[in-house]
Amino acid sequence: MTNAGDVQLTSVILVGGGRMGKLIAQKLDADGGFAVEGIYDVDNADELDGRAPVVDLVIDFSNKAGLPHVLAYVERTGAALVSGTTGYDEAELAQLRALGRKTRVIHSFNYSLGVAALKRACAQAALALGDWDCEIVETHHNKKADAPSGTAVLLLDAVDPDRECSVTYGREGMVGERPAKEIGMHSLRGGTVAGTHEVHFFGTDEEVCLTHRATSRQIFVNGAVAAAKRLLARKENGFYTFDQLMFE
Repeated sequence: MTNAGDVQLTSVILVGGGRMGKLIAQKLDADGGFAVEGIYDVDNADELDGRAPVVDLVIDFSNKAGLPHVLAYVERTGAALVSGTTGYDEAELAQLRALGRKTRVIHSFNYSLGVAALKRACAQAALALGDWDCEIVETHHNKKADAPSGTAVLLLDAVDPDRECSVTYGREGMVGERPAKEIGMHSLRGGTVAGTHEVHFFGTDEEVCLTHRATSRQIFVNGAVAAAKRLLARKENGFYTFDQLMFE
């Protein structure tokens, strides 16, 4: 904790100096309960291995290449970690989950409350609609590096939690009849779209489409800071999901 007069502030370092990092810094400053002690990005992430100051909380919205440095810092300091970095593979996610044995950790591909509600709705729809065909379409700005989006992966987990279906990433050529137990995953890129996710369920003569549209990155910032507060309130070490922190 950092003292500011008689007020105890939570000390924070941010990993990721891009647009999300700047918005999170502004939100933390406006909130008044946090003191940002440093911002790290690709060019100085190695400082997390030994030279960065010890703080209470790390908020990471950087590139996946920074994960070894973030892990090293949290291992060294025991700081709580809020991770929103996308593009991690299963082995990298396992490293984050393992870190929960030593401190409090949350990772989510999306910190929107609306997306969390969409995920729950999709899980219920998948159960109710049984063998209907399912397609997931995500749209993002032309600067986004990874595809499909982490949120699309979350939605895939919601509709097929046991991974019983094959996943087709777009279609081209003479693909033939659509097989049963297939989920189509489609990524659109263009302009300045903050994020749109659609989950389509197709039955005979009818369709259900569940949609979430983000009009600003601020929704992810607000959700990440809210999750950070709830994570800090937890006394037990562990790896937490956004749903656990916000809904349970």
